Amino acid sequence: MKLLAATMAVALPVLLSSCGSSAATQEAAVSTPSVLVEDAWVRATTGAKDTTMTAAFMSLTNPGTTDIKLTSATSPVAGVVQLHEMAAKDGKMVMQEKPGGITVPATSHTHLSPGGDHIMLMGLKQPLEPGDELPLTLTFSDHTSHDLTIPVKSFTEEEDHYHPTETPPTK
Repeated sequence: MKLLAATMAVALPVLLSSCGSSAATQEAAVSTPSVLVEDAWVRATTGAKDTTMTAAFMSLTNPGTTDIKLTSATSPVAGVVQLHEMAAKDGKMVMQEKPGGITVPATSHTHLSPGGDHIMLMGLKQPLEPGDELPLTLTFSDHTSHDLTIPVKSFTEEEDHYHPTETPPTK
């Protein structure tokens, strides 16, 4: 009986400490962002017809083996932030909220770009000029998030990408 008690006295702390380090390792893995964000920028409102809204663009890379979705974004400079897409509707290209988020495929990437998927910032609380920086938080389906500070850049093709236009006729 004394041998059993002595064995337990030595083994129990070792077992408990290994459980603790495993939990810490799992916690670190969960809090490590799994999607890489590169080349992020926001369109300036300077010179835009509607200075109450803008869009953010970037490249998202997923090095993992499971698809991950960008599920939401927030910024203190906008009243509303939505994930948007350009889609054909009644023969016209329209900008609309993207249901279900934006997928970043496993071992691949997704580009948020003018005329495609993007992050729309509406109800801006201030004008955005080239050279400014904008705080933006991205949240993903794997429960990770990225807090970004991204540059504001000039963008002159607003009419081509942010207002509905008719789809060119097919030949």
